[in-house]
Amino acid sequence: ITTATNTTGPPIPVGGNPYAIAITPDGKTAYVVNQGSGTVTPITTATNTAGPPIRVGKYPSAITIAPDGKTAYVANTDSGTVTPITTATNTARPPIRVGGHPGFVAITPNGKTAYIASVAFSDNTVIPITTATGTTGPPIRVGSFTQAMAITPNGTTLYVVSWTSGTVTPITTATNIPGPPIRVGGSPRAIAITP
Repeated sequence: ITTATNTTGPPIPVGGNPYAIAITPDGKTAYVVNQGSGTVTPITTATNTAGPPIRVGKYPSAITIAPDGKTAYVANTDSGTVTPITTATNTARPPIRVGGHPGFVAITPNGKTAYIASVAFSDNTVIPITTATGTTGPPIRVGSFTQAMAITPNGTTLYVVSWTSGTVTPITTATNIPGPPIRVGGSPRAIAITP
């Protein structure tokens, strides 16, 4: 959609069941997660053309791009893995096993840690990944059935929304220690943080 005129262009073919999208900080490439195909489609935004699909894990559900734009991280719900993609070459690196049913990804502003949350009712954890090494840290216990995550602009706190618990759990990123859950009631599904 051209925002100046709100007119649509020709649709861009991607993979089966496209589910999530992320754009590199330089705005040059959009990455579309295709749940049905187990792939990610890179799109060159200057021409709106799709590149060859990138094979990731089973049922990919979320994608986030590191602040420096060099790596995209894809959560593969049915594989229990996260696939890093090198954006310069659009190649997938070896998957990082996190277990459970990863469905959400958030990265600290300095790009040093990626947090992976599960979408399953029974998992109730967030897994930190040190991006430089691809190693995982101990699981961080949160409320049940995660629905969203957000990190403060200064990177000090990660907030995790838990739907069936009706809570938001703050996690101090320097220590990966969760604070007391904040009861918000109802069935919270999303979160946003002011700049």
